[in-house]
Amino acid sequence: MTQNPHEPENQSGDGPLTALNGFQFADRSATATVETAKSAESGGQVVPLDSRRRARTPDEDTEEDESFDHETVAIEAETLGGPVDPPDDDAAPYTTRTVQRREPIIPATLHTWRGIRTMLAWQAKDAGYVISYHAVRSPKYAAKALWYAVPGLFGTLGRLLHWATAEEGNWALRQYAADRNDPETWLKLDKQRQRQSRWRWWILIALAVMVLIGLLVFLLADIPTWARLLAVVAAVPVLARAGRPTDKPITDRVSTGPRYRKLTAELVRRALLSCGISGINQAVSKDPNAISFPTEIHRDGPGHLAVVDLPFGVEAADVVARRGRLASGMRLPLDQVWPEPGDGHPGRLALWVGYEPASQMKQPSWPLLRDGKVDVFKPFPFATTPRMDTVNASLMFRNWLVGGQPGSGKTFALRLAVLAACLDPRAELRIYELKGVGDFKVLEPLCTEYGNGFDDETIARCAGMIRWLYKECERRSKRIAHFAQLGKAPENKVTPELASRKDSGLHPLIVAIDEIQELFLHGKFGKEAGEILEKVIKLGRALGVILLIGTQIPDKDSLPTGITRNVNTRYCMSVADQVANDMILGTSMYKNGYRATIFEPVVEAGWGILSGLGKPAARRSFEVDTDKAKQVVARAMQLRGLAGTLPEEGTQTREDAPTYDLLADLAKVWPAGESGAWNETLCGYLGQLRPDVYTGWASEQLTTALKPHGVTVVSIGRRIDGKPVTRRGIRFDDLADAIAERNRLNGSG
Repeated sequence: MTQNPHEPENQSGDGPLTALNGFQFADRSATATVETAKSAESGGQVVPLDSRRRARTPDEDTEEDESFDHETVAIEAETLGGPVDPPDDDAAPYTTRTVQRREPIIPATLHTWRGIRTMLAWQAKDAGYVISYHAVRSPKYAAKALWYAVPGLFGTLGRLLHWATAEEGNWALRQYAADRNDPETWLKLDKQRQRQSRWRWWILIALAVMVLIGLLVFLLADIPTWARLLAVVAAVPVLARAGRPTDKPITDRVSTGPRYRKLTAELVRRALLSCGISGINQAVSKDPNAISFPTEIHRDGPGHLAVVDLPFGVEAADVVARRGRLASGMRLPLDQVWPEPGDGHPGRLALWVGYEPASQMKQPSWPLLRDGKVDVFKPFPFATTPRMDTVNASLMFRNWLVGGQPGSGKTFALRLAVLAACLDPRAELRIYELKGVGDFKVLEPLCTEYGNGFDDETIARCAGMIRWLYKECERRSKRIAHFAQLGKAPENKVTPELASRKDSGLHPLIVAIDEIQELFLHGKFGKEAGEILEKVIKLGRALGVILLIGTQIPDKDSLPTGITRNVNTRYCMSVADQVANDMILGTSMYKNGYRATIFEPVVEAGWGILSGLGKPAARRSFEVDTDKAKQVVARAMQLRGLAGTLPEEGTQTREDAPTYDLLADLAKVWPAGESGAWNETLCGYLGQLRPDVYTGWASEQLTTALKPHGVTVVSIGRRIDGKPVTRRGIRFDDLADAIAERNRLNGSG
């Protein structure tokens, strides 16, 4: 057998050993005791080897252990890695003060004076109604009180006498003792009753003496009449309350149901479950706490706000789409329940429930109705939220699209923006209403250009104004470049200072076109107007050109997609379907929960989804009828008269661009006998025919101008000096077909 180098050589001696099948194992504890004793006798030091070995580092073992095998590889246990989930500590992890959410010092109800005023006004309104209701019925209440006061007097005396006898409770116990034939208990209970009754009778006698003295004073003493009446008024209701039956109250109920159903978590959960959304119902069936509330339900203006975290996978847009079912689950009118997507994540719902339906809540008057000016560079009051908060809108650097079906209040909302613009004396107004009913007629004295009607002449003037508008953008861009070189146009945009300078030529230009679908659907002017207007929207925003357009047929034909993509302020009022909703608000807005289809025309006129001015949400534009609009226009005329910007009656400041018929002009200059012609050749002939129009035209410009007419530009080859040359041009047959098609559509030969 191999000798272990760490074991002592002499193992047959005196040490206590244990033998097993020929092998001997040392009893280390006993050996250590013996060795310790021997070392102590010899004066040596006893060192526990095991503890010293454990204390040594691997380097020390390598250096000191002569028997260390350098070819030995230690096999350690496989390490699988630490846990990835955080430990289940009871203590919350530390977060900085900026991350920690703390409750507001001032409740949300008292954040604004508007909220305080609204809350107090509603409470005062409710209290006033209750007081008025009971005041009208006060004679009836007085008669009932006198009727019940007489039995109340005798009933009170009987209850006092019964109290003085101390029989309440004691009599039943004495009867129980008598039934058990227990005279000792009966006597103890009766003795206790006598002790209680003794001092109660003294109190009752003293009280009777005081009442008798007071009655004598009331009847015989010289007391003012008002004091006697006050005593009777104080005593009769108390006696009537004591004498009336429990099921017959003296006062009538103010209402048969609750005046306001307080918003609670249970009510919200029940309403959400009634929406029929499978994701909510399945999640709540597995976990009743799947619907949670990150903040407490609190007052917010004239109502309550509940912020709800929906179950995982359910979007707030799904609930908004079922607003009718949500209101049904709460047993409230539709216009009293206002769900919106909340902040934080798509599954957070902000549910606001008003004290009363929006149709019964009086909207405040437009703040600019009686006084005030407008700076188009600054926001102005435009609408209110369901909570009656004022929503401000902007005009400068924006283009507006207002759409909705008839009866939605679209024209009034568009006119409201124009009324605000007219209160800025610097703003120039050009208005066309292609409906022909004169909704904007009241603004005509302030307009540099005004048109009303859907006849060909009015539409032609409107199309000419759009062509002029494009030329105006070109002129303004040059002026901006000039002032930018002088350092007066930072970011190459119109500034308030430049707009106020009369010599700058950069005053705000407001162009409003209502029922613009009449222009876009016109066979002669529609296509060209749509393409030019798209360019104006792109260019004019920084040049002080503000475009406000309204339509009631929002589809791809009546409202070109190039226009809807570039408009940055959209107001979608009541529409019939998802297509119209997304044509005005933008792609996927219906899917995201912003649905103007929930508004009913006429009944909810003025309501719509406002996008581009903060977070999209339901808004109601201020209502300013024609009579009130006249007041605003009168103030605007005074302001413009003082500023010298009031347009003179019967003048026209717009210089129309020269009118031309490109197809007819091409037919006039077409080379005789040629089946095709190059663009550059045709541009030269056109320049000779109309220098004021076609001078400077190149092949590319002619290609662009022919595109709306459906004339295809192709490659046309010729031989020049024996060499083949191919350039871009058109064929005479294509030109003739385009002229024939246009004449057919216009009904002319």
